[in-house]
Order: sequence, then C-alpha cells, then structure tokens
Amino acid sequence: MRVADDKVEILLPGEMPREEALRRLDALSILMDSAFAIPGTKVRMGLDGLIGLVPVLGDLVTTAISSYILYEARRLGASKLTIARMAANVAVDGVIGAIPIAGDVFDMAFRANRRNIRILREHLERKSRPR
Repeated sequence: MRVADDKVEILLPGEMPREEALRRLDALSILMDSAFAIPGTKVRMGLDGLIGLVPVLGDLVTTAISSYILYEARRLGASKLTIARMAANVAVDGVIGAIPIAGDVFDMAFRANRRNIRILREHLERKSRPR
C-alpha cells in the first residue's frame, strides 16, 4: 500500500505506482526516439532510427518495443480508444519505417513512442480529473 497526495493506492505484488511507471515509459520513449543528437545539427534520434537500419529484423524489434508501451498503457488503465490511437501510431511507424532509407528518416521525424506517451498522459490526466 502507498499513500500519496491524500490518496491510498493498493498495489499488488510486483506492481509499481502509476507515476513511476509513467517515468519509466517516458525514459524508454526518449531512448527510442530522441536520446542522441546528430553531431553538428539540432536533429535528435533514438535507438528506433539506429536499430531500424537493420533490414526487417530492426523494424520488428522496434515495433515490439513500441508494442510494450501499449501493453503498459493498458495495464495503467488506458481506454480502448486511447490504445487504438496509440496502436495506429505504432502501425504507421512500423509500416513506413520498413521502407529503406526513407523509413529511417520518417522514424526521426514521426517519433511514435513520444507521441504515444503524450497521448497516454493526456488520457490519464483527463481520467483522474474530478467531474
């Protein structure tokens, strides 16, 4: 059990508080989408762009990592509509990202994981507001 901000949160064994899970997912999305600066430019990229350079296997791996964020979003209580929006971002990133060279450039600009974390946070904030 955890008490924070006058709320009691009962956790099952192995579960972590929502904010801790969101921080972890946020760190993963930064690592995947914007962790590194390309020297001499203001352009940032993450492991998604680097791993995606490996034909087929790289795109499968990055799509699997992005799908993990969907799994965690569902576990945190995201609605089916929110999950569908996030899944659409993963699908677009996976399909277009599979195109050699152009897909890698797209990955640096689209940043599906960062988008999905923003969608998840907005949903959870709306859900927790008093009516």
